Amino acid sequence: MSDRVAIIGVGWSGFRPITPEFSYKELMYEAARRAYSDAGVDPRRDVESFITVAEDFHEGTSIFDEYTPDQLGAVLKPMHTIAGDGLHGLATAYMLVKTGQFSIVALEGHSKASNMLTHAGITAYAQDPVLNRPLRLNTHFVAGMEMNRYLYDTGTTPEQCAQVVVKNRRNALDNPSAPYGAELSLDEVLSGPHLSWPLGMRETAEHVDGAITLVIANEEKALALSNYPIWILGIGWSNDSPALENRDWSSANYIKDAARFAYRQAGIHHSYQAIDFAEVDDLYAYRELQSLEALGFFKPGEAGQVTEEGLTHRDGAFPVNVSGGSLGMGNLLDANGLARALEVVLQLRGTAGPRQLDEVSIGLAQSWRGVPTASGAVAILGN
Repeated sequence: MSDRVAIIGVGWSGFRPITPEFSYKELMYEAARRAYSDAGVDPRRDVESFITVAEDFHEGTSIFDEYTPDQLGAVLKPMHTIAGDGLHGLATAYMLVKTGQFSIVALEGHSKASNMLTHAGITAYAQDPVLNRPLRLNTHFVAGMEMNRYLYDTGTTPEQCAQVVVKNRRNALDNPSAPYGAELSLDEVLSGPHLSWPLGMRETAEHVDGAITLVIANEEKALALSNYPIWILGIGWSNDSPALENRDWSSANYIKDAARFAYRQAGIHHSYQAIDFAEVDDLYAYRELQSLEALGFFKPGEAGQVTEEGLTHRDGAFPVNVSGGSLGMGNLLDANGLARALEVVLQLRGTAGPRQLDEVSIGLAQSWRGVPTASGAVAILGN
């Protein structure tokens, strides 16, 4: 077994609502080229295994990893798809390296959402085909029901959820990779059209095209190749019930479980004191609050209060989604978890530009697979 595992290279491209001049392969190639350059590796010589996180239904092709070797430099190398979120792919890369069979692994995730004419119809196929899909429940309708239950059980208010939008989209103004940055007031968020009551359109992340590649290495390679390796201190993932009929609608128990595994591996017992900042799921604004509570940073009902008080703002005691999150950067489909991890890496390297936080050494990234799943992952990274 090898010792520590680190992220030694990052690369990204796109991050625009539409990219008609690029195919997903070109976006992927550019992100991979930058990541390999950042890591100082040649994929044909140095990278021993490759992972892509993708959903065949989103891509429109089966066995999607057959469409990725050329642009990743993975021809005649081990290559496979994880049909999950980006942090599930990071967990897989971590385990491949920990086996001792691979010293360097490349991980890719992307979105070409602008190519999808019927995204809601595609996502509906994730619902139970017997009990749920015949009802033709819109994806956002399911999220609206969950938000309503969360607000009812925790006492969180719509104003507190709207404050997440104000914060994250303001943070995005300082992120060149965030196309949805804006200076919004609470009234502007709350007065926007409803998508699925009480969920509003402005509380929902809009789609974006983009690609992200990470290069992961064992300790020997990381120390030899990188001046600033970012170590994977702990990582965990969990799935709750796939059925809408028998799950907890107000508490993300799968995030609690994933966090418990990650904390234990990292040797962290009091998450709030040990972790300097977090990048968490905010595909819907209420999800940021729900996730922070599931991660153990706050008790149920407290996340909204501390957000209003400014504790999770960029200049607060515990910054959350300084990147702008998905509300600011956009919904990258299966690459959302990689976007959260990317920001943690940049912050820990001290290369996040005008949004750089002071004196951070440990950050947390958390992701969710999206409606209607109850599937998520947590990664704790340190410099």
